[in-house]
Amino acid sequence: MIIADVLKKDQKSAAVFFEMGMFCVGCPSASGESIEDACKVHGINADELVDKLNAFFAGV
Repeated sequence: MIIADVLKKDQKSAAVFFEMGMFCVGCPSASGESIEDACKVHGINADELVDKLNAFFAGV
């Protein structure tokens, strides 16, 4: 999924990205970069980020 698509669902999800150390959610790359690709660039575990995003959207 593209980062911008996640943010369109709920802008407050940016906090999850920030928590993982991804402060690039507002950069132009976010509009076309997948979560997986961004995680590779930032050295972040994509599965962990997706789990946290899923928990956020589930209201956990």
